[in-house]
Amino acid sequence: MALVVQKYGGTSVGTVEKIRNVAKRVAKTFDDGNDVVVIVSAMAGETNRLVALADDMCEFPSEREYDVLVSTGEQVTIALLSMCLQSMGYNAKSYLGSQIPVVTDSAHSRARIKNIDDKKIREDLKSGTIIIVAGFQGIDEHGNVTTLGRGGSDTSAVAVAAALKADVCEIYTDVDGVYTTDPRMVPEAAKIEKISYEEMLEMASLGAKVLQIRSVEFAKKYNVVIHVRSSFDDKPGTLVMKEDQEMETVLVSGIAYNKDEAKISIFGVPDQPGIAAQIFTPLGEAGITVDMIIQNVSHEGKTDMTFTVPKTDCKKALKIVEEVAPKINASGMKHTEDIAKISVIGVGMRSHAGIAQKMFETLSKEGINIEMISTSEIKISCVIAAKYTELAVRVLHEAFGLNKLETDE
Repeated sequence: MALVVQKYGGTSVGTVEKIRNVAKRVAKTFDDGNDVVVIVSAMAGETNRLVALADDMCEFPSEREYDVLVSTGEQVTIALLSMCLQSMGYNAKSYLGSQIPVVTDSAHSRARIKNIDDKKIREDLKSGTIIIVAGFQGIDEHGNVTTLGRGGSDTSAVAVAAALKADVCEIYTDVDGVYTTDPRMVPEAAKIEKISYEEMLEMASLGAKVLQIRSVEFAKKYNVVIHVRSSFDDKPGTLVMKEDQEMETVLVSGIAYNKDEAKISIFGVPDQPGIAAQIFTPLGEAGITVDMIIQNVSHEGKTDMTFTVPKTDCKKALKIVEEVAPKINASGMKHTEDIAKISVIGVGMRSHAGIAQKMFETLSKEGINIEMISTSEIKISCVIAAKYTELAVRVLHEAFGLNKLETDE
């Protein structure tokens, strides 16, 4: 007997009929002799509907009440799935995040899980009950409802799996695994059988929307094996797990892209200690994540500084930079949202040279200019004009031989 945690996303529970299909899959897992805990998202489109209601009500809703509102979508799903399983003759019980409880900090709409009390769940599992938990939500130490941010149900599932020391955390979605790149953009993309936590972290942070990045961080920290699968068929998906020697033999595992960033440049910045801190400290205090940073070579004591931020935070970042620029005697600034970040990812990079050269040459042959570059041990990222995104992904995917990968199916 294994303890299996399953998570079903919004598209998997988008209609009553789809919820019935999920119930059948859950029942089969239980009938196979497993203890089963299920985490579900709100029905597809429901969270967007709730957000729109908040926006219609007032321009700047209270963060506390916002979380109270948007967390209600999952309550509907857990109740319907529990009802369905009960009608099929199974013992099923639903829990809100606050009822377990899933304890978080007080950062509304982006809360982080501090701990999970697994006592109730374990007691119910002993009695042969299938547990249905609302993803995406928790409760802070003051009793306020909190939410974990978009995609937070993935994090809920991995955190519950970690707390219960589950054998596997199955993430069911509308795709049947992690691919070498977006298969909608490159039909030749291949499904990856196994991928390391580090590679998945890079892919998640760089635009691959299969898993939320915090869920992968949680899995890596607590060594939770994630199995990304389709909720519409029974084929094996992709295992996200600890790195092994087999993974290192693959030079590049995938190509990721992200069109959700903006680039901000500040010109004529004094090249002296403390200036960078004056720019980036207020951005950090405002909760704005700065990704890539480039500082030009100093000329006559002045330099230019360019950095990227999430597109959704661009207006807020510009307002802060406009206030800081006069204080540091900068000569000007500009920004653009018409960019894309293209990344080549693979743990094999640690032991192989020439990846950067190949990437740059491939883009150069297509006349694609590289505006910014950043690297890590297993990743190389370039900022390019957004109009070249699809071309860049296609040619890099081919250049690194990913079109040739074959799945075991």
